[in-house]
Amino acid sequence: MISWIKKIIDYVFGKKLGGETIRYLIVGVMTTLINFGLFELMHEIMDIDVTVSNVTSISVSIIFAYFANKLVVFRYRSETTAALVLEFLKFVGSRLFTMALEVGLVALFYYILGQDAWLGKAVSQVLVIIANYIISKALVFRSKREKGEE
Repeated sequence: MISWIKKIIDYVFGKKLGGETIRYLIVGVMTTLINFGLFELMHEIMDIDVTVSNVTSISVSIIFAYFANKLVVFRYRSETTAALVLEFLKFVGSRLFTMALEVGLVALFYYILGQDAWLGKAVSQVLVIIANYIISKALVFRSKREKGEE
């Protein structure tokens, strides 16, 4: 078990992914703070419906995450305007998929299981963060080398 954990730590902080992974974690924390902060403001303070608050907070965090991931995490440069638009559409499309996962889990916890919305939001974040990284790395911000174009 310890060797398995060590392999994961070596992979995450190793030379290949080290800087990118750290940047992703930092941007992920910032994105999550925006998501949770806006959700708290809307649902708890302004007493707006949980689903409306959740969809709005996720949407704002998606826009932030696009620019932060593009510029800070993956340091990705689009060659053309068409490539930029396609990249943005891929990013938003993938985030809409994970948004549906998050909204569904929060609704499950809050409406069906009768739990606190925050618990559902926290549980969903673990799955969403992992899925977002994999999708962004594999689909949206792939280098030419990874695409086999060089």
